Amino acid sequence: MSPYHRFFDHALSQIREEGRYRTFHALNRVRGEFPQALHDHFPPHEKVTIWCSNDYLGMGQHPVVLDAMQNAIATAGGGAGGTRNISGTHPYHTLLEAELADLHRKQAALLFACGYLANQTTLSTLTQVLPDCIVFSDEKNHASMIEGIRHSRAEKAIFRHNDLDHLRTLLKAQPKDRCKLIAFESLYSMEGDFAPIAAIVELAKDYNAMTYLDEVHAVGLYGPEGAGVAARDGVAQDIDIIQGTLAKAFGLMGGYIAGDVAVVDYIRSAGAGFIFTTAIPPSLAAGAHASVSYTRSHPELRERVFDTVNYLKTAMKQAGLPILDHPSHIIPVMMYDPVRCKQVSDSLLSDHKIYVQPINYPTVPRGQERLRVTISPLHTRAMADHLVQALSHVTQGNLPVPAVAV
Repeated sequence: MSPYHRFFDHALSQIREEGRYRTFHALNRVRGEFPQALHDHFPPHEKVTIWCSNDYLGMGQHPVVLDAMQNAIATAGGGAGGTRNISGTHPYHTLLEAELADLHRKQAALLFACGYLANQTTLSTLTQVLPDCIVFSDEKNHASMIEGIRHSRAEKAIFRHNDLDHLRTLLKAQPKDRCKLIAFESLYSMEGDFAPIAAIVELAKDYNAMTYLDEVHAVGLYGPEGAGVAARDGVAQDIDIIQGTLAKAFGLMGGYIAGDVAVVDYIRSAGAGFIFTTAIPPSLAAGAHASVSYTRSHPELRERVFDTVNYLKTAMKQAGLPILDHPSHIIPVMMYDPVRCKQVSDSLLSDHKIYVQPINYPTVPRGQERLRVTISPLHTRAMADHLVQALSHVTQGNLPVPAVAV
C-alpha cells in the first residue's frame, strides 16, 4: 500500500466524524414502477418509494422515450463513435439541438455530455473573447458555474443571493463600457426559490451586461411548453445564453446551451470541454428528442406535478414540518445538522421504505443540512400522506407509522 494512503484515510475519517459521509443506495428501478423501486435491504417483492429523484416528469420511464432509444440502438448502434468534431455527430444530435433551440426560441443550441460540463465549458470560454470582462455571480450558483467562472480567469464579483440592490451597486461601480456578464439560476435547487429574472434583465440593460441563465431545474416544468422560468416570466428573449439539462425533467442525460448563432458557434469552436469530449450516444439523443417533443405538448404532466406539490406542502405545513416554503416543486425539509439528517434519512428508509437522500456540505453550507423532497406526476396523494406521516414520526417522535402499499 502506498504511504500516501494515510492522507486519504485521514480525510475520510474527518468526513465520517462530521457525519457527512455519503452512502450510495443501489435502487433497482423497474420499468413502469417509478417512483417505486427495489432495494437490496428488503425482500424482492417489497418496494421503496423514491422522493428525491431529479426525474421530475417521470420521462425516464416513459414508453415514447424508451421506444425512441431502442429504435436508435437498432439503427445506429451503441456509442457515438467519437467527439462531435471527429465522426461523432449523428442526425439525432442535430435534430435534438434544433428542438432545444426551438423550445427556447433561440437561433441555435449546443449539446454537451452533461449540464455540469455545459456550465463549466461555456462560462470558462465566454470571457476569452470578451476583453477585460467581469463576471457577476449569485452567491448560491451551482458548483459547475463557480468552476467555470474560476477557470475563465476573469475578474468576478459575487452578489448576495437574489439581492438586486447589491447587484446594482456592484454593476454601478464598473465603467459603463466594460464587458460584463451576469450569471445566475432561474430556480435554485437546494432552496427551491426563484430568481427575479425580469429585474436582473433590466439591470443588465441599464449597465450594458450580457446574461447567462441556468434553467436546469426549471426546463420541462415551467413556462409555455416547459421552456423554463424565463419563458414563464416573458423575458426569455432578453437572456443571451440559456443553459439547461436533459437529466432532470427530460429524464435522461446531457446538457446544452441555447442562444444566438454566433455565441453558440464560438463555444462549439473554442470550448475545450465540448471539443475534447465524446458525443453522447445516438440513443440518448434520440430519447431526449422524444422527451422534449412530448413534454412540450403535454401540459397535463406539469399540472399533475403541481397538484401533488400543493397537496404535499399543505399537509407538511399542517403537520408542522420544518420546510422552506417557496413556490416551486422543490421542498427542502430542514434538519440543520448532518448527523440528524442522516439519521432521519436512514429511519425513513429502514422503517417506512421511503428513500430521501440527506443533503449536506459541500452541497449546502454547514448547518444547513436538509432532505430535499421532489415530486413527479407519478407520485400519488396516498404516497404523499404516507411521507408526511413518516416524517412526522421520525422527526417529532410520534407513534410509529407502518409502511403501506401505495
